[in-house]
Amino acid sequence: MESAIPKHLQQPRLHPAATPAHYQPPYPAWAARFDPLIGQVVMAYFGVQGEQPVPLSALAEVTTRLRGDNAPGHWDAACCTDAAGYHNTVAIAYWADIQAFERWREGSGFNRWWQDSARETGPLGWFIEVVCPTADRFETVFSSAQVTEGIGHLASHLSAPIVEHGYWGSARDRLAIAQREELAGSHVPMPAPSGRRVRVSGRDNLCLIRSGQDWSATTGHERHLYLGEVQPTLAKGMTFLRDEGGAIGCLNCRFMQVLDPQTGTPLEKTFGLAYFQELAQLESWAKTHPTHVAIFGGFMQYVQTLNFDIQLRLYHEVAVIPAAAQYFEYLNCHPATGLIGRA
Repeated sequence: MESAIPKHLQQPRLHPAATPAHYQPPYPAWAARFDPLIGQVVMAYFGVQGEQPVPLSALAEVTTRLRGDNAPGHWDAACCTDAAGYHNTVAIAYWADIQAFERWREGSGFNRWWQDSARETGPLGWFIEVVCPTADRFETVFSSAQVTEGIGHLASHLSAPIVEHGYWGSARDRLAIAQREELAGSHVPMPAPSGRRVRVSGRDNLCLIRSGQDWSATTGHERHLYLGEVQPTLAKGMTFLRDEGGAIGCLNCRFMQVLDPQTGTPLEKTFGLAYFQELAQLESWAKTHPTHVAIFGGFMQYVQTLNFDIQLRLYHEVAVIPAAAQYFEYLNCHPATGLIGRA
């Protein structure tokens, strides 16, 4: 086994890891390795919103531009219903180079289209949420060494099985920046903006998690267990974060159904996408809140029932982003969309 933190990012710790002494993970997991990444990566969420279900084709002005010069290394599509009952369809794109992203925005014509006042009227809303962490400010973990997701598509390879997973605090231990920094967030109330074009300011050490599930390879008893027991408990936890998460520091949560990027057909994949004021609040929810305790307990029962031989694939990516590396803008959206007006 090896550390989730690549050797070139390892430093003497000012903040000790939470890894138990002589720890042996209960099951294997892997981290994405890059070649390495220099500077900032880009995780960009382009969304369209409507009172009725919005097909992926409604995002064609974005998705047709996600090719050609300076295109992202990978993009996904997904949809969800938010707490206000609005339907949101999103393209999630990843660039390994922020300069390439900026060239794409200008050269593809996206900026010109986005700035057009026509985006501020009509039945649809539009939003863009972009975070640009450096390599020391995000971490990944995968339950399979054969399939990657999210920013893992930009990786050159996966690590050997890693030590830092399967215990409380392991996400922080996988973040290279946490060797030296506490990563405290900003708790200053944000003003509630108004208007058809709303820009939301960044906040210190905003924490983003994308945590996904792929049950496409499951069969028989495992599939029955996942769909009948694990998935309903997961959905309950995501609904809590979506509707009531503000009380525990979750600024926004979307439980997203992954779509085929070509046809828009739903796939047997989901992921939770959530913003927390800071990593500590994500950790607190994961460790102590009944909704996540139920998710974790249900999963452990699931893997033990199957003797740890499972085809379900899980992953997540967590990023802790400085205020200057965030960009959130909402056009013609309802006033509770995304991070608008979040305390």
